[in-house]
Amino acid sequence: MRGDEVLAPIRDRRRAAELLDMGVTVLEEDLSDVDRMTETMRDVDAVIHSAGSYKVGIARAERGAMWDANIGTITRVLDAAEAARVARIVYVSTVAIFGNTDGKVVDETYRRNIREGFLSWYDETKYGAHEVAMQRARAGAPVVTVQPSQVYGPGDYTAIGEQLGLAHAGKLPYRALEDVGLGFVHVDDLAIGIVAALDKGAVGRSYVLSGPAHRVGDALAIAAGLGGKRLPRFAVPGSLLKVMAPVGRILGQANLREVVNSAVGVTYWASSERAARELDFRPRGLEDGLRDTFEAMADAAYTRS
Repeated sequence: MRGDEVLAPIRDRRRAAELLDMGVTVLEEDLSDVDRMTETMRDVDAVIHSAGSYKVGIARAERGAMWDANIGTITRVLDAAEAARVARIVYVSTVAIFGNTDGKVVDETYRRNIREGFLSWYDETKYGAHEVAMQRARAGAPVVTVQPSQVYGPGDYTAIGEQLGLAHAGKLPYRALEDVGLGFVHVDDLAIGIVAALDKGAVGRSYVLSGPAHRVGDALAIAAGLGGKRLPRFAVPGSLLKVMAPVGRILGQANLREVVNSAVGVTYWASSERAARELDFRPRGLEDGLRDTFEAMADAAYTRS
């Protein structure tokens, strides 16, 4: 145990039971008021900013809220930290800011061609937030940036996490978007990497915190194999999803075109070599990580019963 005192801002205190059990001091805070955040930060040694909004396929009416959650919030947090003279700031970005890596494994020096456009509104707002953090660092703010890949582990309620769980249980109804390329990082490994960046990361530097690269179809096969199950035979081809994109609303998806653009044939692969070298970041392999995940979930279910 490090013995750090942790303060966690959270919108709804009723959802903070696990944090409270860990001894975290929970503050009801929506990160909207710079002056209030400044007062909270006056006596802290460091700030880790990981708040944001992730959803692909949103309606145009939801764009303003996501812009504020991703770009507005990082701007306000950095303003407050500067006013409070916080000595160290870690911003949790994402490897998604690289865009589609087209099957290549890139590193922190990679720069996408933004003239080609963005894959989703999430992609665009997270890119903007990353630029805000890097610009502040260049101006002298004590910011270290980390870029996680696809996070998984116990309590994962993302679409990918749900698919992995269904595959493990033999309940996945069909296969879709199997060719999406992701780096899978276990949540515990990511947490260790973020703390290492806090302790050892160079100000103004960005560190990819990615696990090994896999296609989603391969990841599902690993999950199914660990559960002694087989994947379903029926697969929805990406070409069909592209044809269906214009009528997504009829199917209950507000913006299916955005989902298809960000997934079909897209890879989000990046190397964590810099983090391994400078932060001693050592993420576990996907099979070991999924085994640990499903065992932890089974233990939790046994305890509840």
